[in-house]
Amino acid sequence: MTKDNQERIARLKNIVLNMPEKPGSYQFYDKDHTIIYVGKAKRLKSRVASYFHTEVDRFKTKVLVSKICDISYTVVNTEEDALLLENSLIKKYNPRYNVLLKDGKTYPSICITKDYLPRIFKTRTINRRGGTYYGPYSHISSMYNILELIGKIYKPRKCHQPITREGIACGKYKACLEYHIHNCYGPCIGRQSYDDYMENIRQAREILKGNTRELSELLYKQMQTLAEHLQFERAEAIKQRYLLLQSFVSRSEVVSHTITDVDVFSITDDEANHNAYINYMHVKNGTVNQSFTFEYHRKLDETDVDLLLTAIPDIRERFGSSAREIIVPFELEWALHDATFTVPQRGDKRHLLELSEMNSRQYKFDRLKQAEKLNPEQKQTRLMKELQQKLHLEHLPYQIECFDNSNISGTDAVAGCVVFKGMKPSKKDYRKYTIKTVEGPDDYASMQEVVRRRYSRILEEGATLPDLIITDGGKGQMDVVSAVVHGELGLSIPVAGLAKDDRHRTNELLYGDPIRTVGLDVKGELFHALTRIQDEVHRYAITFHRDKRSKHALHSELDDIRGIGPKSKEALLAQLKTVKAIKSADIQTLTASIGATKARVVYQHFHPDGESDTIANQPTL
Repeated sequence: MTKDNQERIARLKNIVLNMPEKPGSYQFYDKDHTIIYVGKAKRLKSRVASYFHTEVDRFKTKVLVSKICDISYTVVNTEEDALLLENSLIKKYNPRYNVLLKDGKTYPSICITKDYLPRIFKTRTINRRGGTYYGPYSHISSMYNILELIGKIYKPRKCHQPITREGIACGKYKACLEYHIHNCYGPCIGRQSYDDYMENIRQAREILKGNTRELSELLYKQMQTLAEHLQFERAEAIKQRYLLLQSFVSRSEVVSHTITDVDVFSITDDEANHNAYINYMHVKNGTVNQSFTFEYHRKLDETDVDLLLTAIPDIRERFGSSAREIIVPFELEWALHDATFTVPQRGDKRHLLELSEMNSRQYKFDRLKQAEKLNPEQKQTRLMKELQQKLHLEHLPYQIECFDNSNISGTDAVAGCVVFKGMKPSKKDYRKYTIKTVEGPDDYASMQEVVRRRYSRILEEGATLPDLIITDGGKGQMDVVSAVVHGELGLSIPVAGLAKDDRHRTNELLYGDPIRTVGLDVKGELFHALTRIQDEVHRYAITFHRDKRSKHALHSELDDIRGIGPKSKEALLAQLKTVKAIKSADIQTLTASIGATKARVVYQHFHPDGESDTIANQPTL
C-alpha cells in the first residue's frame, strides 16, 4: 500500500470514529467530490466502519473502498427516515455504485385530466400537473379491460376540445358522433349535468383504485332506492352498471374477502446477469388490482435483503400506496412507522406471496427468452458460466468431452467420444474407438484405454485439449479417468461425472477431490443440457456398437474372396440365390454371371485343390 493510500485510509477511519451510533444515511465521495455511493444504516458508525475491515473479501466492495476520498452523513430519528432519505438521495445523485433500477420500458398509465369535464385515457407520458395517473400497467390487456369497463358504465367524453362552463351555457358546442352512437351522454350540450358527470368520474376513480366492492354496494343501494320510489327506468340503468361491474370483478383474481389493503413484494435472483427481479402486487378488498415487476442490477453484490429494502419505499412511492401491511418473503430488521412487515407461513396471505413469486419468476423467464431470441449465443454462454460457477472452474468450459462404452458380455466392445463446443455438439470432432487391449466386459479398463488413446494422440498432434471431461458414470468411472488424465498424462483437465439412479435415470452431477455431489435443479436448463450431452454420447456409442454387430451378422463367405466386390456379389446372389449354390456351381455358370476372370477367382476360392488343371484348360469365353 502506497503512502498516499495509507494516509487516505487513516483519514477516512478518523471520520468514522467520530460518527454516531444512530440511524441515518451516509455518502461516499471520489477524488472529484462526486457522490459514488449512498447507504443507510441503523447505526452509522458500525455500518460505515465495516467497509474498512481487513477481512472484507468482496472484490466489488474493495473497488468501492479504493475510490472513497471523503465521507459525509445525515442523522435521522427513525429507521424509516433513513430508508426514505437514502431513496431520495439515490434518485437525486444517481451514484455509480448503487443498485440500478433497470426500467428501460415505459409502461402505459391511465390518466384522469383536471379539465372542467375530465377525460380518461391511456398515456405513456406522465405530467402530474395535467391530471391524476393510475398505473403503470405491465399487462396491457388489463388496462384496456378497465378502460372498456369505465367506457361502458360511465361514458366519459372522448373529445379533445377544451370545454368550459360558460361555453356550455351559451351553446358554443355541438354534439359529436360519440353522442349520436350513445358512447357519450352529451355534457357539452347540457344533456348531462355537471354534478352527474363528476359523480361518474368519482366512481371511475374508485374502480382505478381497486375499490370495486364498495362501489358495487353503493350501486346496489342506489338501485334499490330508485326501485322503491318507482323510478324503474333509472333503476334499470343503475342495474346495468352494477351487472357490468360484477362481471368485471368475477374475472379478477380474488384471493380473500378478509384482506382489505396490503402490498406484496417478492424477489427472484438472476445470478448469471447479477440482476434481481422484484414483483410488487397491491391487493385491495381481496382483489389483486396491480401487479408489476421491476428489474434491479446489483453493483456491489448486494443481498436480497438490501435490494428489497431499497425497492420497497421507492415502489410504494411510485404507486402512491399507503397500505399498512406489507407481505415479504423473509424477515426484515428495518421498520416503517406506518406499515408492518409480515412473512406468512400459510393461508390466503401465503397464497398471495406465492402468486407474486410466480409473477417474478415468469418475468425473469420472459426476459431471458427475449434476450436469447435476439442473441442465440447468450443462452449457451449463460449455461457455461453457470456450470463454471457450480464446479468452481478456472476457465469457462467451452469445450466439453464425454465418453461412454458399449458391449454385450465383452463382445464387440467399443467406445464413443462426443465433443460439445459452446454447449453445442461438434459432430466433426466425434470419435469412435474399437477396444483393442481389454478382454471381456471390463468397463473401467476399456474407459482407461480410450481416454489414454484420445489424449495421447491430442498431445502428439498438438491439438486443443478440452476444458472439461464428463464421464457417463459415477465415482468409479471418474477415478479411472482421473488416473489416466492426471496421473499418467499429467494433464490438469477437470473431470466430472453424471451418475444414474436405480431406474437408470440421471439424478446427480459429481465433481471434486474428494468427489462430492453438486447441487443442480433437476428441472433447470443446465441439468437438461448436461443430460443431453450424456444422452448424445450414449446414442453415439450404442449406434457404433449396433453397426459393428450388424456387419458381423450380415457377413458371408463371399466377403472373404479377394477381388470380388459388392456388385459381383450381388450378381451372383441374384442368379444363384445362396452361397451354397454358388459354391457348387461350375465354371460356366459363374462365368455367365460375373465374367471369366472373376469366375476363376470364385471357383478357385471354393475349390482350392480339386480342379486347378481343369480350370486352366477351360477356354476363355
